[in-house]
Amino acid sequence: MNLSEQLTAIRRGAVEIITEADLTAKLQKGRPLVIKAGFDPTAPDLHLGHTVLLRKLRQFQDLGHKVVFLIGDATALVGDPSGQSKMRKLMTPAEIERNEQTYIEQVEKALDVRHKTSFERRHNSEWFGGKFGLAELVQLTSKYTVARLIERDDFQKRMKAGQEVSMLELFYPLMQGYDSVMLKADVELGGTDQKFNLLVGRNLQRTYGQEPQAVLTMPLLEGTDGVQKMSKSFGNHVGISELPNDMFGKLMSIPDTLIVKYFTLLTDVPEARIAEIEQQLKTRAVNPRDIKADLAETLVQMYHDKPKASAAREEFSKVHSRRETPTAMATSVLKLGDAGLVDFVELLVEEGLAQTKNKARDLLKQGAVKLNGTPLKAPHRPMAESVGVLQVGPRQFRKLVAP
Repeated sequence: MNLSEQLTAIRRGAVEIITEADLTAKLQKGRPLVIKAGFDPTAPDLHLGHTVLLRKLRQFQDLGHKVVFLIGDATALVGDPSGQSKMRKLMTPAEIERNEQTYIEQVEKALDVRHKTSFERRHNSEWFGGKFGLAELVQLTSKYTVARLIERDDFQKRMKAGQEVSMLELFYPLMQGYDSVMLKADVELGGTDQKFNLLVGRNLQRTYGQEPQAVLTMPLLEGTDGVQKMSKSFGNHVGISELPNDMFGKLMSIPDTLIVKYFTLLTDVPEARIAEIEQQLKTRAVNPRDIKADLAETLVQMYHDKPKASAAREEFSKVHSRRETPTAMATSVLKLGDAGLVDFVELLVEEGLAQTKNKARDLLKQGAVKLNGTPLKAPHRPMAESVGVLQVGPRQFRKLVAP
């Protein structure tokens, strides 16, 4: 690609490039650039929200540059305050290591990890480990003032609301910025909520005598609820390692307003086709459900394969359009409770179909729990009447069998 074509590809989906002139100058050097993105292993699985950055990294790989997938095993101990309304709970090294293992396994679904010239996996514990002592901490903290650190919106909002900001949280932007110094990053990617941290990296590189990195921010991806950013803690995530049917079903539940955004940020569908889809949705020339199914099939194919994507679409149609039972489902062995009855409140919680007993009772009252197609009106039933197919909500099914 020529320079103009490269910039067009890089701009796709991006919110801001700071500065495009800096990025252009770096691209004109004709050497592979070092493209950095950091991922703190604070949850065990990567989801589609993470792939917004991963896919942009892949674009840089395809343009001939070297990407650094930085695992923030040191910064995860501190906790990124970006977008937080209160202090994060501190994680243990064991939790971080356990989560990191799943990241390593899953990143291959989005990036080309085979060639050292285009991919490198690093840990920031390499420089924040044993050799980083008091002298290094004094030098790093001397590069930035408290006044500049507390300028960030997150901290200002919390302080105005009477929420505390810990000294530890003030270190986080410095640590992330120091990552860029150690990696000599040319470009750093991050979500819009990371902008402050990314700019700290630019400033720290200057103070350490390096050419400042260009910064590229990407939009945050709302989850299946259409409100909160995608996160496992919000229960609105779609994991890239989820089973095809589960992934397809979750994607079919996103609001229609997110269809175009998901196509733009998560797929390689050409922009001209996305513009056509957007127009069709505005004029109601197509049923949004059909376009959403195309999106779901595209994404399942990306992270699994074409036959599994086609099968997931057919299975969804079978269960939700034709109202048939799933081809395959998990089996649960019934247990007798008090008075020889099956307690469905207990069953829902034990099988992970409801988070709490109160939630299970609410689902029963709402008619969201069906046995053999009929809503369960009472939480207890005799064993003989409890065998069959249990459905909770539109997507969860269990085959119930006697012990």
